[in-house]
Amino acid sequence: MPPTTESLHLTRTLPATPARLFDAWTSADQLKRWTCPDPGAAVDVTVDLRVDGRYSIRMDAEGGPFTAHGTYRVVDSQRRLVYTWAWKEESHPMQEETLVTVEFVPAKGGTEVRLTHGGFPTSADRDGHAEGWKICLERLAELVTAR
Repeated sequence: MPPTTESLHLTRTLPATPARLFDAWTSADQLKRWTCPDPGAAVDVTVDLRVDGRYSIRMDAEGGPFTAHGTYRVVDSQRRLVYTWAWKEESHPMQEETLVTVEFVPAKGGTEVRLTHGGFPTSADRDGHAEGWKICLERLAELVTAR
């Protein structure tokens, strides 16, 4: 992954424990329910949750399919995840591998989720992913609030 300054940072406090949010971020069944910005898309997820384990999120959405995939670099239960992120389909406009870091910090009223996604080749790529992540975090909030 080439060095770049194009990163996005999102922070959101959600009404759930770090354990609940870590599970939502690492369980295939849970990921299916919130990781696609299009709520009507069919989503298929595989997870091998361990350092050097791989994951895949296939979204059959308009203009797709789109498959995000990568490798876990850090798996610190209930605290932190670090993983690579790339798009499988050659038709996707961004082919560079990027890096996602998610921290789960106990906070008043729940857990502060700190998301950093870096390594974007352009600000347009960063901004497009920021919009997708914002929608996904809203869907995650709905998921953990519904329980």
